[in-house]
Amino acid sequence: MTYPAKLAMSSLLLTAVAFSAAAHEDHCAAVTESVADAGFAARVTVTCTDSHALLHSDTYPDHEKMTGIIGTNEQVPVPAEYAAPIILAPTLGTKPQTRDAALGVAVNGVPIYDYTAGGEMSQADLTHHQAHHDTLQTGQLDVCGGHAGRGDDYHYHAKPNCMIAKMANASDHAIIGWAFDGFPIYGDNNPDGSLIAEGDLDLCNGQADKTFGYRYHTSAKAPYIVQCLMGKVADFDRLPRVRPLSAADGSGAAPGRPPQGGVENLVFKEKADGSRSMDYSFKGQDYYIRYTPSDKPGCYDFVTRTVTSGGTIDSGEYCRQ
Repeated sequence: MTYPAKLAMSSLLLTAVAFSAAAHEDHCAAVTESVADAGFAARVTVTCTDSHALLHSDTYPDHEKMTGIIGTNEQVPVPAEYAAPIILAPTLGTKPQTRDAALGVAVNGVPIYDYTAGGEMSQADLTHHQAHHDTLQTGQLDVCGGHAGRGDDYHYHAKPNCMIAKMANASDHAIIGWAFDGFPIYGDNNPDGSLIAEGDLDLCNGQADKTFGYRYHTSAKAPYIVQCLMGKVADFDRLPRVRPLSAADGSGAAPGRPPQGGVENLVFKEKADGSRSMDYSFKGQDYYIRYTPSDKPGCYDFVTRTVTSGGTIDSGEYCRQ
């Protein structure tokens, strides 16, 4: 290769590298600005690597929680350190991907799941609605579109109504979250305010976007929010999960089981000292789950009387180790 040809090739490579770096910086800025513009920068920290924007949070939103739940799984929201990875160079794949954990994160740092409760979604299930596993239709979600999962972690399964109500920039053009494949999530309408026509959204509840190449939406009908990921994600099965609570001896707390027929009068209360309580009744009996931060960082002293445990009063210290 002649010297001029080598020089031209080097120039092209440098231009490509510069374009790639600029694209990463632009996407990092978009993620960072979406959190700041929504007013959550004090609660969510965004840091960018060469490949990802990481949204660091405690997954514990500052809006009301658990109100309106009937089909409780007898779990309560407990803060959990979490770093949600958003790809900075998103590319569409050829096959949608799903899993039994978060598929993205809201701009307030709360993870976003599909509409099923326990990872019942599979590749074959994407084309039809699973009403018996639908967390909204079975009364498992609060009025804000979320609940506490099996790890006592709060997350959304549907449109995060209460978060959106608190957003400083709440509007159709505001990004409400990011999927782990790097594409943004918007509300029920197109960013320009126009309605989304029936059939415009694909299996994953997304469509093409002029700015990002692709975008996801919430919707009034199932699947309500991101159902799967259309973008490429390396090490998909190794995406982060919220660390569950465990006892001092390393054993985990047994997951709750939804009381058949649902509960009544479920109320979740919070105090300034970090203590929390969830009280409810089932078949005329009162039950509760209460915890207070212990002397150890990330640990909590629990006292519970649940339907799952047969109404016995249990106590113990549980931590996110």
